[in-house]
Amino acid sequence: MHNKEIKEVLKELNSGINGLTGAEAEERLKKYGLNQIKEIHKISVFKILLNQLKSFIIYVLIAAAIIALLFGKTTDTIIIMAIIILNTILGFIQEYKAEKSIQALKRLAAPTAIVIRDGKEKLIPASQLVPGDIIIVESGSRISADARIIESSSLKIDESTLTGESTPVEKSSLILKKENVQIADQNNMLFSGTITVYGRCRAIVTSTGMKTELGKIALSIQEVKEEPTPLQKKLKELGFHITLGIIAVSSFIFIIGYLRGQNTLDMLLASVSLAVAAIPEGLPAVITITLALGTRRMIGKNALIRKLSAVETLGSVSIIAADKTGTMTKNEMTVTEIYTNNKLIQLKNNKLFYDEKEWNNKEASKLFEIASLCNNASVNEISDPTEKALLIASENLNLKYEYKRIKEVPFSSETKYMSTLNLVNGKEILYIKGAPEIILGMCKYIYKEGRSILLNSKEKERIINQYSEMAHNALRVLGFAYSMDNSSKNLIFTGLVGMIDPPREEVFESIKKCKKAGIKVIMITGDHKLTAQAIASQIGIHGKAITGEELEKLSTEKLSEIIEDIDIFARVNPQHKLKIVRALQKKGHVVAMTGDGVNDAPALKKADIGTAVGSGTDVAKEASEMIIMDDNFSTIVSAVEEGRRIYENIKKFIYFLFTTNLAEILILFLSLIIGLPLPLIAVQILWVNLVTDGLPALALGVDPTNHNIMEKKPRNQKESILNKKSMINLLTLSLVITFGTILLFKYYLSSTNLVYAQTIAFSALVIYELFNVLNFRAQEKTIFSKEFYANKYLLGAILLSFLMQLVIVYFFTDIFNLIKLTFIDWIIIIAVSSTVLIFQEIRKLFKNRNIYI
Repeated sequence: MHNKEIKEVLKELNSGINGLTGAEAEERLKKYGLNQIKEIHKISVFKILLNQLKSFIIYVLIAAAIIALLFGKTTDTIIIMAIIILNTILGFIQEYKAEKSIQALKRLAAPTAIVIRDGKEKLIPASQLVPGDIIIVESGSRISADARIIESSSLKIDESTLTGESTPVEKSSLILKKENVQIADQNNMLFSGTITVYGRCRAIVTSTGMKTELGKIALSIQEVKEEPTPLQKKLKELGFHITLGIIAVSSFIFIIGYLRGQNTLDMLLASVSLAVAAIPEGLPAVITITLALGTRRMIGKNALIRKLSAVETLGSVSIIAADKTGTMTKNEMTVTEIYTNNKLIQLKNNKLFYDEKEWNNKEASKLFEIASLCNNASVNEISDPTEKALLIASENLNLKYEYKRIKEVPFSSETKYMSTLNLVNGKEILYIKGAPEIILGMCKYIYKEGRSILLNSKEKERIINQYSEMAHNALRVLGFAYSMDNSSKNLIFTGLVGMIDPPREEVFESIKKCKKAGIKVIMITGDHKLTAQAIASQIGIHGKAITGEELEKLSTEKLSEIIEDIDIFARVNPQHKLKIVRALQKKGHVVAMTGDGVNDAPALKKADIGTAVGSGTDVAKEASEMIIMDDNFSTIVSAVEEGRRIYENIKKFIYFLFTTNLAEILILFLSLIIGLPLPLIAVQILWVNLVTDGLPALALGVDPTNHNIMEKKPRNQKESILNKKSMINLLTLSLVITFGTILLFKYYLSSTNLVYAQTIAFSALVIYELFNVLNFRAQEKTIFSKEFYANKYLLGAILLSFLMQLVIVYFFTDIFNLIKLTFIDWIIIIAVSSTVLIFQEIRKLFKNRNIYI
């Protein structure tokens, strides 16, 4: 509608300048529906609960529980189901506050609207608006629907939540001839959810509900499909391979036993025991608890995690696509430079500086007198940010002026200036501010050193050059003048004021850290290209910049080809942001998208890590995985560091669990192959996997951060958790545990009974694993280094697990089919089990000398 005459718009919408009748509005309400954001996919508590069970390892555990139940192994079934329930509850509690984007969008809608019905102004619920309605919009009101401006007076709209542009946009009814105009440049249109900062207007509603730009965003949020995280993909792959291994080994054992003529039922039970040994029962619970503990630590660092999976994903982030306004900048216009008396003066920390020396505030008093009096802002209320910045600067410099206003000529896009007539000490003085080139063209004199002199061409050229330099640095520049005789013909030029939405102080260092960590930071903004480039340069982002208009012309394929060469995206709309995120993901990047506005929501939801700032809109928060509560960009870097630490720790306990579970399989497998009875029964294996594996593994999950963790590049998404190098090391450790346990079992079997020998094997396996967990604490450090003992929780977990094993052996013998051991038995068990730690220490010694074994 922006490129049509008002008469055409009225005709197309079958409306008139006096609006619709009540009957017409009622008919249209039936046709178009309520002016509300509709919810397509409602949040289901049951769905959240069901999502916790979507894991291949959980499927395997459920299958194992069913098999154990069929064979009468009730205790085994109860233990396995308890693990599944614990994991489900933990995950559900963390993710109960699921996505509520659409509810937040609904809250953005204005509750009431002033409309012309039956030729009269009426206040109606905003939900009753229909296309064709004529609405009245005044200063401070929220826009209720998309509308074409019919007539306006000094109208300025804050569209930052929709477009990302930090300064209010001047609006008018003038037609825009160009057909394809970005939303941010449609200056004759109003958009639902934006706020009137200044002025008033009359407009005709063109779209309501889901047809508005706000509604389109709501629809795009709901259509965005969430992708599994890197860890979820790897755990699915790991679970699949574990399952194949279980089926293969269990089947092999059953076939060997059957061919040897052993009892079929006994062999089935042996196969089930082997399956139980192979399944890392504690893994889902340990991962869930580790991620949950990570979220608690992040809250202490002002990062609120809404989804557990986001904690790990943070560690693999390779690109942060950051919204400029409110995230990298302070989201407030600030005066930074003034030009008066032929001097360019800096405003820093509420003081004026010229040539790095503090400058007398009184020298700028005339300039700030005009800035304060030719001004309609209020420091404590919603006002035009530019005018508010002038007032704040004046107050901070203790330059305050209060004189009676007699008359005002409001700013307009046609004149490009505002003027006020004030009574100052009994005299009428005209104050004027506006576009520098306009103000300068109206001036006859220039204010210098407390007096006015004739303004010559040389002086004008100097001022124009200074204005150009300030504008090139992305400052918003205003010119100021006054007249002592209430005449615009004898204006005295006073100076220029430059202001900008400044970057946050800590952002530069944060981006520097990101570069060191191999993470690229991209700026995405609704602001103009020049402004974006200037801010980017100040915070350490240097590179190619393109606009939304240029982006619109690129196909998805072409954008994917060049996306990695672009550092700044300016003047973009919501669809562009989503397109950018998709192109980055297509190139294999893990993307963290930061933002605060409604316009960011679809991209936040699509990104691997949607990161909203605490002061942002509810829509952005509910569409994200993480909320930065202090609006501090450096908090994102801290969160990435925490994510990397957690992934490294997850790898540690997966390695630990792999060696122990593989050892359990090999113990049973080799015992059956060489004709020995089963050294372990199913309930004993479940105890090992759940308790003695679980507690130390969980303690590994809180291992301290490696000091150089942010000096490494983001890990490759294709990197397997278990690679060839790690597999060889883990297999070796498993074999040490296996042979030691079988030798002890065979030795005691030859001199005692089966139950005694099984108790020895069971206890030896537990102690083996407690020694083995130390191998993964500081994988490159020996037990003689101080860093090795940094994790006090791990040492506590080892001690607790050992005590629990003693309790089982001496107080629950019947349940676990055990016999009480002697002190000598424990000495033998500890001596043999320590070999796994001794072996790894020898391997580290050779590795440090570049001798690999």
